[in-house]
Amino acid sequence: MAFTLPIGAQAIDFNLPATNGNAYTLKDFKEDFLVIFFTCNHCPYVIGSDEHTRATANRFSNKSVRFVAINSNSKNTYEEDSFENMVKRMEQEQFPWLYLYDESQEVALAYGALRTPHFFVFNADRKLVYTGRAIDFPRDYTKHTQDDLSQALEELLAGKQITNPVTNPIGCNVKWDGKDKHWMPADACDLV
Repeated sequence: MAFTLPIGAQAIDFNLPATNGNAYTLKDFKEDFLVIFFTCNHCPYVIGSDEHTRATANRFSNKSVRFVAINSNSKNTYEEDSFENMVKRMEQEQFPWLYLYDESQEVALAYGALRTPHFFVFNADRKLVYTGRAIDFPRDYTKHTQDDLSQALEELLAGKQITNPVTNPIGCNVKWDGKDKHWMPADACDLV
């Protein structure tokens, strides 16, 4: 069995606290399409692409597309990834998505999150239709030449088959608690 959710898989439910003081499950999102992405506070690939992700979330927000960020990184590996620092980051950046905390890392394992950032797009039936990267140069979004996430969302909204439903996420690995900061599960590997 693959480490990362395969295309066609059902979204796995969760119950996670958000930086706004509320907790959320899958049922709380009524939009037709749901973009769940694993991210964090410190990763240079996240920081380098946050403004592009913001622009993408804003661009599709009036088309029944919801972006939800999840931080699963261990605060014991990077203190910057603690919940308190998540709250500070959202207050400072005012990102147009909810920012959820997966302290147990169970959601990251269930979804098979490989890197930060790693995007998962689900349709109205909450079946996975796209997984992987947003852009091909997340460390500095101004240098990107390919926008796989936007292309997938455009095709999805047009009722078309997604041309490239699986791409490799580009970024830092998820920081698993109690493991070396570069460790990845043995069955985690590139998607394509």
